[in-house]
Amino acid sequence: MSKLMCSWKAGLAAMAASLIINLGLKAEERLPLQRVATIQLKGVAGTLDHLSADFDNSRLFVANESNNTLDVVDLKSNRLVKQVAGQKEIHGIAYARDLNRIFVGNGEGACNALDGRDYSLLKSVPVPDADSVRYDPRTHRVFVAGEKSLTVIDAKSLEPLSTIKLPAPPHGFQVAVEHSRVYVNTGVPSEVSVVDADKSEVVARHPLGAHQGIGPLTLDEANHRILVGLRRQPRFAVLNLESGKECASLPIPEGSDDMALDAKAKRIYISCSSGFVAVIRQIDADHYESVANVPTIKGAKTSLYDAATKRLYVVVPRQPQAEGPEVWVYQARD
Repeated sequence: MSKLMCSWKAGLAAMAASLIINLGLKAEERLPLQRVATIQLKGVAGTLDHLSADFDNSRLFVANESNNTLDVVDLKSNRLVKQVAGQKEIHGIAYARDLNRIFVGNGEGACNALDGRDYSLLKSVPVPDADSVRYDPRTHRVFVAGEKSLTVIDAKSLEPLSTIKLPAPPHGFQVAVEHSRVYVNTGVPSEVSVVDADKSEVVARHPLGAHQGIGPLTLDEANHRILVGLRRQPRFAVLNLESGKECASLPIPEGSDDMALDAKAKRIYISCSSGFVAVIRQIDADHYESVANVPTIKGAKTSLYDAATKRLYVVVPRQPQAEGPEVWVYQARD
């Protein structure tokens, strides 16, 4: 039997074991995430996408894709307070705290810059197939994933600065905190592309080998690691930040879409469209173990984690008989 088949079977066995544990009669007492609130949104049935937040002012931003709105939630009352219309095929959101501006990636072909005070449109910058968005407060640059490219926008002037060509369409990506590198999951072929934002070019490519199906990506800069979610033969993989060498991998549920690292708690949370949040413990930079696959609901693929309150916000598409989509709020616990 091939090593690949053994790995696949082992992954299924691990997930089955996790399900047995998670669905036990007293499972809620053992799960590392406890659902503590439900936030009601408005909109038709269909897909929702990424989130961002202004935690200083208790605001959560949700890409209500099927509704073509940016939804604004007041986290003090857990209520929907605003729906900003006209965000066609909304996918990614980045909040620039120092400028009080919201940048929205709309799949119709634009990145919209909104005033954080009244949500008025400041400027719409053309970006074909705009998707995920990230903001770098160090350089005041906005990065927008598009069609085999990253578009870079000056967050102050709102002028486009450059378009960086990528070897394949991007998905998850993160901007390094202290230098000009941007790490992008691209595929096919599946790899992590390393971009020098100052040079506006790809300076390294880290192939993901047998791992296929790009998903979310986050950085553990303190340990010089890249954390990657893969969707085909679903895996969580850890790469060396400099060399791209794989250090570790674990099976996870299908459909990983968002990932967060709580560096202090040494936990990783991965929301998956198959209806789970994978919770992984970081033993050290090269060793990880699965804690649990916490059940959510099928289609709940995106999430946002607040390390200060240890709360995870998971977006849930509108279910039959429900009034609208929801955000499920989970409290992390030891």
